[in-house]
Amino acid sequence: MSGRINQMKGMQSVEFAEMPYIMESACICGSKEGEGPLKDTFDTCVSDDMFGCDTWEKAESALQEKTVNLLMAKSSLAKKDIRYIFAGDLMGQLIASTFGLMNFEIPLFGLYGACSTMGEAISLGAMTVAGGYADKIIALASSHFASAEKTFRFPLEYGNQRPYSATWTVTGCGAVTIVDRKKVDGTMAKAAIKGVTTGKIIDYGVRDSMNMGACMAPAAADVIENNLKDFNYRPDEYDKIITGDLGYIGQTILISLLKEKGIDISENHMDCGIEIFDSEKQDTHAGGSGCGCSASVLCGYILNNIKTGVWKKVLFVPTGALLSTVSFNEGQTVPGIAHGVIIQNVEVE
Repeated sequence: MSGRINQMKGMQSVEFAEMPYIMESACICGSKEGEGPLKDTFDTCVSDDMFGCDTWEKAESALQEKTVNLLMAKSSLAKKDIRYIFAGDLMGQLIASTFGLMNFEIPLFGLYGACSTMGEAISLGAMTVAGGYADKIIALASSHFASAEKTFRFPLEYGNQRPYSATWTVTGCGAVTIVDRKKVDGTMAKAAIKGVTTGKIIDYGVRDSMNMGACMAPAAADVIENNLKDFNYRPDEYDKIITGDLGYIGQTILISLLKEKGIDISENHMDCGIEIFDSEKQDTHAGGSGCGCSASVLCGYILNNIKTGVWKKVLFVPTGALLSTVSFNEGQTVPGIAHGVIIQNVEVE
């Protein structure tokens, strides 16, 4: 251990001795997201959710490729400048990431944390940069409404009725460049990453795959509680505590679970799945979901508010339901996981 700086914090967190920075972000979303309340915060909202492809799966790969190209253009970086990509999606064997990122020829860590994948990607990417193993990396996650429905629910042609507890999978991709310095070629970073809290798998025995909020809320509560313990923070020290896609039902459960532990986040909690759609006008029931939900909201709305100083410090907590078609059909429960990332304005010490 000689010469090493201990960056471990509490039981399951890391506080960076030298903070990595989010230099730039990019997000591309689909047509429904382009009709929602956050439409002006996304870089692009397309009218063709097929992205010019002949299958939904190829469309999601095209979505990832377009987002990374946009990110590198905004960052003024070339492929040779990026050491690693940390990426994931919801499809089997991460095929959206495989075929979407293959042509970049950048070393890839393929990740699966269900809808928490953006938190996992940023956490691992930030630790890699902070540890000196890379100077520039990309972290990203995507989802597509049609490919996710096809995989986890029913074929779209089936026309099944959706329960009010169901969320609407976001067609979107969000990506960030994480670097080792506050300025790169004279350009100031958008935000700093102070630390991360890695979540545990939490299983409350929920078996309803149409109620993702109930499946994931306990995991979100656990990681928020441990983040506050590890950093010795009060909830109000964050301008916002932002979950990924709990939706309206999951938000109610989360706040209730934390209040039982003496933690009240009701005044500063925000959920990306609630914000991205107008549930009444767009008929999305409980809200939005999918890897691309928290990723696109982060890369547009959240980072814009941090960069401009509207928010000084937030806890970003993407949430994921850990199921597959195999586990669900074999009668298994739906465990959840969540990952916390402390993101702050670059001027905050």
